[in-house]
Amino acid sequence: MPRLAVLPGDGIGREIVDALAPLFARLEEKTGETFDRTEGLIGGVAIDTVGTPLPEETVSLCQSADAVLLGAVGGPKWDHMPTSTRPEAGLLGIRKALGLFANLRPAKLFPALASASTLKPEVISGLDLLVVRELTGGLYFGQPRGRSQVDGQRQAVDTLFYTEAEVRRVVKMAFELAMVRRKHVTSIDKANVLNSSQLWREIAEEVARDYPEVELTHQLVDNAAMQLVRNPAQYDVVVTENMFGDILSDEAAQLTGSLGMLPSASLGGEIGLYEPAHGSAPDIAGKDLANPLATILSVAMMLKYSFSLHEIADQLEAAVDQVLADGYRTADIADAGQAVQVVGTKQMVSLVIERW
Repeated sequence: MPRLAVLPGDGIGREIVDALAPLFARLEEKTGETFDRTEGLIGGVAIDTVGTPLPEETVSLCQSADAVLLGAVGGPKWDHMPTSTRPEAGLLGIRKALGLFANLRPAKLFPALASASTLKPEVISGLDLLVVRELTGGLYFGQPRGRSQVDGQRQAVDTLFYTEAEVRRVVKMAFELAMVRRKHVTSIDKANVLNSSQLWREIAEEVARDYPEVELTHQLVDNAAMQLVRNPAQYDVVVTENMFGDILSDEAAQLTGSLGMLPSASLGGEIGLYEPAHGSAPDIAGKDLANPLATILSVAMMLKYSFSLHEIADQLEAAVDQVLADGYRTADIADAGQAVQVVGTKQMVSLVIERW
């Protein structure tokens, strides 16, 4: 029996996870398997309930599962808290506990949503890229870090630190993924300024020697930020360090029209974690307005990477594509210039199930 740890989290995370119950019933029909789904606390709701963003019970639950599905964490209610105890610390903590060192975020244009993008259709035509972001090193984790006051002046320090092993494993994953895509890796760094990026580039070149079928291109991060909105179809697999990946993957996501459409997977350990790229959106929580498609597409990634159900995952992605082609939209992706039917969270899930 496949075991799935479900962490609804905050805001619309709870609402979307609840709406997906019929989707899992359909999955069980298609596979003949019963998916054991057990919920745990994370983020703001965990803080409010037990006083910490990542309870030990949640860590144990995830470590005993075959995969983890997460809704969303965070919200203004907890923004006043110290960084180490805010809801987002729960997400960072579970990634570390599961040894997840690579975040995969695809940005693929569904043809029916071409007009939802802020870019011209001819610019985003053919968009199908995958950002592979290093997840456990760099500025977000390097030491020393912190704030102090010297001679009456406030000061702060963050350290961009990487080891050879950290870089090599995530770059190797990018090349492995490129082998089953279009065999092109773009490694993004700031090697003209940063020592860490010079190391990154050296190791990318070394890894590339083991994959002669894959073309490797280097880009500086500032140029990559421009190229993503100038000619995004040039990219296949993009690999980069933690902070650059955090920024560029959001930029890439917006090319598709809405963060509400973007799934993600965090991999590297034995247990993968899958979550939508959007936030908790507390302003619309509980109003049947949230777009569930990013979470549904995250489930599709889970079926591929954790359960090797590639055909069923492809069918689920095709069902999403068909719903959009049939003219159904949640409010965040509805274009006033198109004749579309705006539906709520639950109905959108039902429409996908009908086509799956």
